[in-house]
Amino acid sequence: MSAPEILVLGSVNRDLIVHAPRLPLPGETLRGQRFGSCLGGKGANQAVAAARLGARVALAARVGQRENGAAMVAQLAGEGVDTHFIAQPADEVPGVALIVVGAEDAENQIVTVAGSNGTLPLEQVEALELEGLRWLVAQQELPLESVARAFERARAAGVRTLLNAAPFRPGCERLLPLVDLLVVNALEAQALVTLLGGGPASPLALAQALRAQGPAAVLVSLGGDGLCWVDAEGALSVPARPVKAVDTVGAGDTLVGALVTAMAEGQPTARALAFAQAAAGLAVSRPGVQDAMPRREEVDRLLAQNP
Repeated sequence: MSAPEILVLGSVNRDLIVHAPRLPLPGETLRGQRFGSCLGGKGANQAVAAARLGARVALAARVGQRENGAAMVAQLAGEGVDTHFIAQPADEVPGVALIVVGAEDAENQIVTVAGSNGTLPLEQVEALELEGLRWLVAQQELPLESVARAFERARAAGVRTLLNAAPFRPGCERLLPLVDLLVVNALEAQALVTLLGGGPASPLALAQALRAQGPAAVLVSLGGDGLCWVDAEGALSVPARPVKAVDTVGAGDTLVGALVTAMAEGQPTARALAFAQAAAGLAVSRPGVQDAMPRREEVDRLLAQNP
């Protein structure tokens, strides 16, 4: 396998997914329609999304070997993800995510248990090989001190950093000065700005406020309302592609994996955003998480038909 150009530092989970007529109300019991189990975790999802789109990508993670952890690592390798940075402690349990998807609007509710994701130590971060990388990507399902140290090392090595500040966690604002590209959804953007002392604002104002904290660029994803991007050149708004949403789980991870793939290839910003939006649109149009993530030829074909 060729040396990676993208390193994703992130979580690996076993996703347990229930499909229901709609999301349950507090205290309510619903009869589900179907159940499935699959590989997940924001780190694994983003790495698989990038690999399917042609990126040379490695995943740095901690996957406990209890509860079939070895099979999870093997599945990642089968997707073309370089797994040699993954630690596999024999006495730990992998992370788990419990997901409910409502059929009425394809929205979801998720509860995660960190498992071995929550024990990723600084020693593992210090051992990461950064030579030859173009991008280091992280999310917030790992210890934040480990993410911060990885970003410090990346900055020192001349590697660009992308933080997907999800799920939102207090304390993540301390990462912003170490970030080249921040990716958040509208709720996460508002939560971050509120944490920094700001109030309710438009997506553009939120992006501008977050960029003032250190990131060179900020992307706020708005679901059906598209994307808002702010960098030193100004602001861009990318409308969402018309699509019938079937399952929105993993859409944000597909967006991140596609965006960093395009950035690593040197695509211009507007083209990279269109590429990421197209990949995410394809993912939400079919059921599943990693199963729904598109291949490169699908995205290229969609963009050729409808730029």
